[in-house]
Amino acid sequence: MRIELVDIHKHFGPVRANDGVSLTLEPGAIHGLLGENGAGKTTLMKCLSGYLSPDRGAILADGQPLSFASPAEALRHGIGMLHQDPLDFPQMRVLDNFLLAFDHRFFPDRRRGKALLQELGTRFQFNLDPDAEVMSLTVGERQQLEMLRLLALGAQVIILDEPTTGISAPQKAQLFATLRRLAEEEGRSIVFVSHKLEEVEELCHRVTVLRHGKVTGEAEAPFQVNRLVEMMFGRSLPPTERVPVTPGPPVLEVEGLVVPSYQLTVEGVNLCVRAGEVVGLAGLEGSGQRLFLRACAGLERTAAGCIRVGGRDLTGAPYRRFLEAGVAYLPAGRLEEGLVGGLTLAEHFALAERRGPFFLNWAAARERAAAHIGRFNIVGRPDTPVEALSGGNQQRAMLALLPSRLNVLLMEHPTRGLDVESSNWVWEQLLARRAEGTAILFISADLDEILERSDRVVVFCGGRMSAPLEACRTTVEQLGYLIAGKDVGCEAGNVRRETEVG
Repeated sequence: MRIELVDIHKHFGPVRANDGVSLTLEPGAIHGLLGENGAGKTTLMKCLSGYLSPDRGAILADGQPLSFASPAEALRHGIGMLHQDPLDFPQMRVLDNFLLAFDHRFFPDRRRGKALLQELGTRFQFNLDPDAEVMSLTVGERQQLEMLRLLALGAQVIILDEPTTGISAPQKAQLFATLRRLAEEEGRSIVFVSHKLEEVEELCHRVTVLRHGKVTGEAEAPFQVNRLVEMMFGRSLPPTERVPVTPGPPVLEVEGLVVPSYQLTVEGVNLCVRAGEVVGLAGLEGSGQRLFLRACAGLERTAAGCIRVGGRDLTGAPYRRFLEAGVAYLPAGRLEEGLVGGLTLAEHFALAERRGPFFLNWAAARERAAAHIGRFNIVGRPDTPVEALSGGNQQRAMLALLPSRLNVLLMEHPTRGLDVESSNWVWEQLLARRAEGTAILFISADLDEILERSDRVVVFCGGRMSAPLEACRTTVEQLGYLIAGKDVGCEAGNVRRETEVG
């Protein structure tokens, strides 16, 4: 199917999310849609996949006009979208989530559905247990489940919105291999929505760049990266610089920590983090780093060991006690855990005022929200519901809601789904806190980010934590070895390669 988007307009009040966008998707090709956060990429693809209706413009399939009233109707025309945040039911099993896509009977044919799930899984090397609960899957596995649902429904145009956010390197390699096969061998059209230049360069045949709701340019592979950056941001971006900081006294001390869970137990963790220090946590998803981080915030039960913050023993204390001690936690799931869907920005700032009066002062809350919107460059207004914000603006909102003074900041994927400029801005805010003495521990699937931003790095593998490594004396390849569970030699807290890798 050849898809044409012609002069698409979509406005949300005064915000022109799409302002006359036109592009063509050819069958058998992977088309990259590139742009900074808030450029209009997701809105455009929601118009194509039936989640939104354009205010003006036309969608053509092989020259024939199409109009969708719902995503289900778009799928009946062969167009499906895999969203950045998986749309599934975590409390249900894999097979039940799969069947919900196409078998709407009160008693679905589970045997037939299981056979189809296993057939598609084998064909594309997605090894999912039909009886596993979705909440036990990694983000990458949940994406694989959604991909199999789209294929079962016969999607010929598959849209992937930031699909590599929060998935491991092996899962990304497997995803890219699947997308190439779908395009080159089966003739499907793939739309790869991203802000990551290196991924677009590696995968896509053609790219369209959006900025402020308009098309700023198109390019064919091979791409000139500097030109793509200029089309995205209107200018080139300076390289990041590491600013040395002398760490202060210990603010977080963990000794002999054991954190049990039904999937994995983190055990024997010892770590001392000093004021003003940045520690990166690396490892495949599900290796224990998230359990450890949540335990350090009082969000996971510990079975042994102790956690001290500023010299105070908080082992077993609830999150409220950790928050009072100057510890804050920013989760990866912005709408699931970090923000409250259905509430506006002003309502969030009202809730964040923990020591306010019994009755809320809505005028003050709106004023406070407006001030933070300006300071943190959030594209929205005090009365904007948080679910209407882009992923990057939701991240900015979560940062704006943090207490002004913190001893320890714990973060999962702080730049997840953000473009280069937004990522640099986030780290400017974090490093400003670091300069004030805040210790930062963060998880990231981007090993380059971990090495660029951290003072020290620890690697989790199978619930075990490596000895801390000095980031400036460690390479991505060395981290890769440790993540895979291979000992590459440690000396004085630094990884030392025993052999050269060609």
